[in-house]
Amino acid sequence: MRYAQGGGLTDAKRAARERIRLEAVGRFESGAKNREIAAALRVSERSVERWRRQWRERGEEGVRSKGSPGRPRLSTDQLARLERELERGPLAHGWADQRWTLARVKTLIGRLFHVGYTVEGTWRLLRSHLNW
Repeated sequence: MRYAQGGGLTDAKRAARERIRLEAVGRFESGAKNREIAAALRVSERSVERWRRQWRERGEEGVRSKGSPGRPRLSTDQLARLERELERGPLAHGWADQRWTLARVKTLIGRLFHVGYTVEGTWRLLRSHLNW
């Protein structure tokens, strides 16, 4: 599925999708076939096959939403610590000059929190959460 510019699903739409997946679980338990479930829930058979596999492997939790992929992976406390560390400057973290680059900030995040960001993700994090 393609999403509109700048978006994925809203929390409300994600919850609605999860309700559909959980309804499919009820139908799996009653022995319904993938084709019947897909038609009743107005989704593709491929989706139903994927949900059934996830349900067999991990139970109901396997089909639940994992949350928004765009949510920040750093907690509020971690963001505050990152800001303090950035204020200390690049020299304090072993770089030869006082220029923060996105690549350096990305590396710092990895060192401090063992979380991987892309350079673009680092830019978005700095812009949206730290107002840099």
